Amino acid sequence: MATVLERHQAEERLVLDGVSWSTYEALLADLEHGGVRLTYDHGRLEIVSPSRQHERFKRLIGRMVEAVTEELQIPIMSTSSWTLKSELKRRGLEADESYYVANEPKVRGREDLTLQHDPPPDLAIEVEISSPWIKKAPIYAELGVPEIWRYDGQRLSVELLQGDQTYAASPTSAAFPFLPVEKLEAFLDRRAETDETTWIRQFRAWVREELADRRSQ
Repeated sequence: MATVLERHQAEERLVLDGVSWSTYEALLADLEHGGVRLTYDHGRLEIVSPSRQHERFKRLIGRMVEAVTEELQIPIMSTSSWTLKSELKRRGLEADESYYVANEPKVRGREDLTLQHDPPPDLAIEVEISSPWIKKAPIYAELGVPEIWRYDGQRLSVELLQGDQTYAASPTSAAFPFLPVEKLEAFLDRRAETDETTWIRQFRAWVREELADRRSQ
Protein backbone atom coordinates (compact mmCIF):
# COMPACT_ATOMS: atom_id res chain seq x y z
CA MET A 1 0.00 0.00 0.00
CA ALA A 2 1.68 3.22 -1.18
CA THR A 3 1.59 6.23 1.12
CA VAL A 4 2.07 9.93 0.37
CA LEU A 5 2.05 12.57 3.09
CA GLU A 6 1.99 16.27 2.28
CA ARG A 7 1.82 19.30 4.57
CA HIS A 8 0.75 22.66 3.19
CA GLN A 9 -0.42 25.76 5.06
CA ALA A 10 -1.41 23.75 8.14
CA GLU A 11 -3.27 21.20 5.99
CA GLU A 12 -2.10 17.61 5.96
CA ARG A 13 -2.89 15.17 3.16
CA LEU A 14 -2.38 11.45 3.47
CA VAL A 15 -2.85 9.31 0.34
CA LEU A 16 -3.17 5.51 0.43
CA ASP A 17 -3.41 3.13 -2.52
CA GLY A 18 -5.00 -0.31 -2.57
CA VAL A 19 -7.74 0.55 -0.07
CA SER A 20 -10.83 -1.66 -0.24
CA TRP A 21 -14.36 -0.25 -0.23
CA SER A 22 -15.06 -1.92 3.12
CA THR A 23 -11.99 -0.22 4.62
CA TYR A 24 -13.13 3.12 3.25
CA GLU A 25 -16.57 2.71 4.82
CA ALA A 26 -15.02 1.61 8.12
CA LEU A 27 -12.83 4.72 8.15
CA LEU A 28 -15.84 6.91 7.37
CA ALA A 29 -17.57 5.48 10.45
CA ASP A 30 -14.50 5.72 12.69
CA LEU A 31 -13.56 9.26 11.60
CA GLU A 32 -17.10 10.65 11.34
CA HIS A 33 -16.44 13.29 14.01
CA GLY A 34 -12.69 13.51 13.55
CA GLY A 35 -12.64 16.73 11.55
CA VAL A 36 -11.06 15.14 8.45
CA ARG A 37 -12.23 14.76 4.84
CA LEU A 38 -12.00 11.47 2.94
CA THR A 39 -11.95 11.14 -0.84
CA TYR A 40 -12.07 7.69 -2.42
CA ASP A 41 -11.49 6.82 -6.07
CA HIS A 42 -11.17 3.19 -7.19
CA GLY A 43 -8.96 2.06 -4.33
CA ARG A 44 -7.10 5.32 -3.79
CA LEU A 45 -7.92 7.16 -0.57
CA GLU A 46 -6.99 10.71 0.38
CA ILE A 47 -7.39 11.83 4.00
CA VAL A 48 -7.20 15.58 4.59
CA SER A 49 -6.99 17.51 7.84
CA PRO A 50 -8.36 20.95 6.84
CA SER A 51 -6.69 24.12 8.08
CA ARG A 52 -8.43 26.73 10.20
CA GLN A 53 -8.36 29.05 7.18
CA HIS A 54 -10.07 26.39 5.07
CA GLU A 55 -12.83 25.90 7.64
CA ARG A 56 -13.39 29.65 7.97
CA PHE A 57 -13.76 30.13 4.22
CA LYS A 58 -16.23 27.28 3.85
CA ARG A 59 -18.41 28.64 6.66
CA LEU A 60 -18.37 32.18 5.24
CA ILE A 61 -19.51 30.92 1.84
CA GLY A 62 -22.10 28.73 3.50
CA ARG A 63 -23.42 31.68 5.47
CA MET A 64 -23.75 33.68 2.25
CA VAL A 65 -25.75 30.94 0.54
CA GLU A 66 -27.99 30.65 3.57
CA ALA A 67 -28.43 34.43 3.81
CA VAL A 68 -29.50 34.60 0.15
CA THR A 69 -32.03 31.81 0.54
CA GLU A 70 -33.42 33.19 3.78
CA GLU A 71 -33.79 36.75 2.54
CA LEU A 72 -35.33 35.67 -0.77
CA GLN A 73 -37.37 32.83 0.77
CA ILE A 74 -35.85 30.13 -1.41
CA PRO A 75 -36.48 26.63 -0.01
CA ILE A 76 -33.29 24.60 0.43
CA MET A 77 -31.99 21.63 2.36
CA SER A 78 -28.42 22.01 3.62
CA THR A 79 -26.42 18.79 3.72
CA SER A 80 -23.07 20.30 4.78
CA SER A 81 -20.28 17.70 4.48
CA TRP A 82 -22.57 14.74 3.90
CA THR A 83 -20.59 11.89 2.31
CA LEU A 84 -21.61 11.34 -1.31
CA LYS A 85 -20.65 7.80 -2.29
CA SER A 86 -21.49 4.91 -4.56
CA GLU A 87 -20.16 1.43 -4.00
CA LEU A 88 -21.11 0.50 -7.56
CA LYS A 89 -18.99 3.35 -8.93
CA ARG A 90 -16.32 2.84 -6.22
CA ARG A 91 -16.12 6.56 -5.59
CA GLY A 92 -16.94 8.86 -2.69
CA LEU A 93 -16.17 12.27 -1.25
CA GLU A 94 -17.37 15.00 1.10
CA ALA A 95 -18.08 18.54 -0.02
CA ASP A 96 -17.22 21.41 2.28
CA GLU A 97 -20.85 22.51 2.07
CA SER A 98 -23.69 21.17 -0.07
CA TYR A 99 -27.31 22.10 -0.74
CA TYR A 100 -30.49 20.87 -2.34
CA VAL A 101 -32.16 23.74 -4.18
CA ALA A 102 -34.16 22.70 -7.26
CA ASN A 103 -34.48 19.17 -5.87
CA GLU A 104 -35.36 20.29 -2.35
CA PRO A 105 -39.05 19.23 -2.70
CA LYS A 106 -37.91 15.68 -3.55
CA VAL A 107 -35.94 15.31 -0.31
CA ARG A 108 -37.94 17.50 2.06
CA GLY A 109 -38.23 15.97 5.50
CA ARG A 110 -35.94 13.07 4.64
CA GLU A 111 -33.30 12.05 7.19
CA ASP A 112 -32.07 8.91 5.42
CA LEU A 113 -30.81 10.22 2.08
CA THR A 114 -28.79 7.91 -0.17
CA LEU A 115 -27.58 8.41 -3.72
CA GLN A 116 -29.05 5.02 -4.55
CA HIS A 117 -32.57 6.37 -4.07
CA ASP A 118 -32.27 10.16 -4.08
CA PRO A 119 -30.80 12.82 -6.38
CA PRO A 120 -27.43 14.33 -5.43
CA PRO A 121 -27.29 17.85 -3.95
CA ASP A 122 -27.75 20.62 -6.52
CA LEU A 123 -24.73 22.57 -5.29
CA ALA A 124 -21.40 21.57 -3.76
CA ILE A 125 -18.87 24.04 -2.36
CA GLU A 126 -15.16 23.23 -2.48
CA VAL A 127 -12.52 25.32 -0.71
CA GLU A 128 -9.10 24.44 -2.13
CA ILE A 129 -6.33 26.15 -0.18
CA SER A 130 -3.96 23.37 -1.20
CA SER A 131 -4.21 21.09 -4.23
CA PRO A 132 -5.82 17.68 -3.72
CA TRP A 133 -3.99 14.58 -4.92
CA ILE A 134 -7.24 12.99 -6.04
CA LYS A 135 -9.14 15.11 -8.56
CA LYS A 136 -12.66 15.61 -7.27
CA ALA A 137 -14.38 16.82 -10.44
CA PRO A 138 -14.62 13.35 -12.07
CA ILE A 139 -16.06 11.96 -8.83
CA TYR A 140 -18.64 14.74 -8.56
CA ALA A 141 -19.51 14.23 -12.23
CA GLU A 142 -20.05 10.49 -11.93
CA LEU A 143 -22.15 11.03 -8.82
CA GLY A 144 -24.26 13.55 -10.78
CA VAL A 145 -23.68 16.79 -8.85
CA PRO A 146 -24.76 19.53 -11.31
CA GLU A 147 -22.84 22.50 -9.88
CA ILE A 148 -19.63 23.18 -7.96
CA TRP A 149 -18.40 26.43 -6.46
CA ARG A 150 -14.62 26.54 -5.95
CA TYR A 151 -12.76 29.03 -3.77
CA ASP A 152 -8.98 29.17 -3.40
CA GLY A 153 -8.80 32.03 -0.93
CA GLN A 154 -8.89 34.70 -3.65
CA ARG A 155 -11.09 33.60 -6.54
CA LEU A 156 -14.59 32.14 -6.47
CA SER A 157 -15.56 30.22 -9.60
CA VAL A 158 -18.71 28.40 -10.69
CA GLU A 159 -18.54 25.16 -12.68
CA LEU A 160 -21.54 23.42 -14.26
CA LEU A 161 -21.80 19.77 -15.26
CA GLN A 162 -21.87 19.24 -19.03
CA GLY A 163 -23.32 16.48 -21.16
CA ASP A 164 -19.88 14.88 -21.60
CA GLN A 165 -19.56 14.49 -17.81
CA THR A 166 -17.01 17.27 -17.41
CA TYR A 167 -17.40 20.64 -15.68
CA ALA A 168 -17.15 23.98 -17.47
CA ALA A 169 -16.70 27.41 -15.94
CA SER A 170 -19.83 29.55 -15.96
CA PRO A 171 -20.40 33.26 -15.26
CA THR A 172 -23.68 32.42 -13.50
CA SER A 173 -24.93 29.82 -11.07
CA ALA A 174 -27.56 27.32 -12.19
CA ALA A 175 -28.95 27.04 -8.67
CA PHE A 176 -29.12 30.84 -8.26
CA PRO A 177 -29.09 32.37 -11.79
CA PHE A 178 -29.91 35.86 -10.50
CA LEU A 179 -26.83 35.91 -8.24
CA PRO A 180 -23.74 37.75 -9.56
CA VAL A 181 -20.85 35.52 -8.51
CA GLU A 182 -18.34 38.37 -8.71
CA LYS A 183 -20.29 40.12 -5.95
CA LEU A 184 -19.88 37.12 -3.65
CA GLU A 185 -16.17 37.21 -4.33
CA ALA A 186 -16.08 40.95 -3.55
CA PHE A 187 -17.79 40.38 -0.20
CA LEU A 188 -15.37 37.56 0.63
CA ASP A 189 -12.52 39.98 -0.06
CA ARG A 190 -13.99 42.27 2.61
CA ARG A 191 -14.08 39.58 5.31
CA ALA A 192 -11.25 41.14 7.36
CA GLU A 193 -12.62 44.69 7.33
CA THR A 194 -15.00 44.17 10.25
CA ASP A 195 -16.41 41.51 12.56
CA GLU A 196 -18.27 38.57 11.02
CA THR A 197 -21.69 39.61 12.33
CA THR A 198 -21.42 43.06 10.73
CA TRP A 199 -20.05 41.49 7.54
CA ILE A 200 -22.97 39.11 7.07
CA ARG A 201 -25.49 41.83 7.98
CA GLN A 202 -23.99 44.01 5.25
CA PHE A 203 -24.31 41.14 2.82
CA ARG A 204 -27.93 40.54 3.82
CA ALA A 205 -28.70 44.23 3.29
CA TRP A 206 -27.20 44.05 -0.20
CA VAL A 207 -29.31 40.95 -0.99
CA ARG A 208 -32.50 42.75 0.09
CA GLU A 209 -31.66 45.94 -1.80
CA GLU A 210 -30.24 44.49 -5.01
CA LEU A 211 -31.52 40.96 -5.53
CA ALA A 212 -35.18 40.94 -4.55
CA ASP A 213 -36.26 42.86 -7.67
CA ARG A 214 -33.79 41.06 -9.92
CA ARG A 215 -35.12 37.63 -8.94
CA SER A 216 -38.71 38.66 -9.62
CA GLN A 217 -37.95 39.86 -13.17
